[in-house]
Amino acid sequence: MGWRVAISAACVGSVAFGATLGPVAEVALPPDNACAPLPAAKTPLPFKTGEVLDYDLDALGAQAGKMRISVRPLEEGALPIRAEAKTNTLFSKIRRVTGTATSYLNPKTLKPVRYYEDATENEIRKTANAQFRAEGRQVDLDWTWGKRSGKTILHSGTGGLDLLGTIFLVRALPWKVDDRVCFDVYAIRRMWRVVGVVEEREHVSLPLGEFDAWHLHGVAIRLDDPTSRRELHTWISDDAKRLPLAAIGTIDLGAVRATLNGVSRPGEKRVRGENPKETLKW
Repeated sequence: MGWRVAISAACVGSVAFGATLGPVAEVALPPDNACAPLPAAKTPLPFKTGEVLDYDLDALGAQAGKMRISVRPLEEGALPIRAEAKTNTLFSKIRRVTGTATSYLNPKTLKPVRYYEDATENEIRKTANAQFRAEGRQVDLDWTWGKRSGKTILHSGTGGLDLLGTIFLVRALPWKVDDRVCFDVYAIRRMWRVVGVVEEREHVSLPLGEFDAWHLHGVAIRLDDPTSRRELHTWISDDAKRLPLAAIGTIDLGAVRATLNGVSRPGEKRVRGENPKETLKW
């Protein structure tokens, strides 16, 4: 899923995980009637306008770049969540990427209204503008890839979400061990069905601090090609802030990880990670 994996969702071959789902290749694509849309967000929301989350990006076992996710002021009645990512000098020798993505969410339900991304990868500009219609069951997509462009209509059987917005919806929902999820997500010009489960709570030690966290483990299966699939892991802090602590997934080059290293919230002192620790397993 390219650099977008670090955002969610987004999106690990060598990570240790429980046997609840089984190997990625063995997870069957559930039919529409076996999936229920994620519910609307529970209030009060654990975040607010002005929150900024900073992440370190790792790929191929080395630091690859930085990402910042921010909650923006309302625009035309929608809540924008913006992600900005850039590879560092070392990783740019392998793959050079800069990009932004913005998820425009219904501020009451946190379901997507529109998703827009603009990235340049090795000098090739790629954009996508996805409009969610009829509660997300249809996505009208305008895209460009270098000199190519096109329009596509995508369909979801459960009500589609987008990678970035899903993280914030997940933050605003209650979880317990063995909760199951099955929902559709838009990413890289396709719809994917995410089948997942909530694992046992884990204690996570990061440079940012010590956290008890929910571990959500899933597999994303492409609706139009079920042989194409990605394993996903996300850790959400089990506290009032419900912070997205880390997300791990795969791209064509291998495993990619985003790890939270800084938090800024209105009216609070900025917190930034020090004294590196490591408990998340590759």
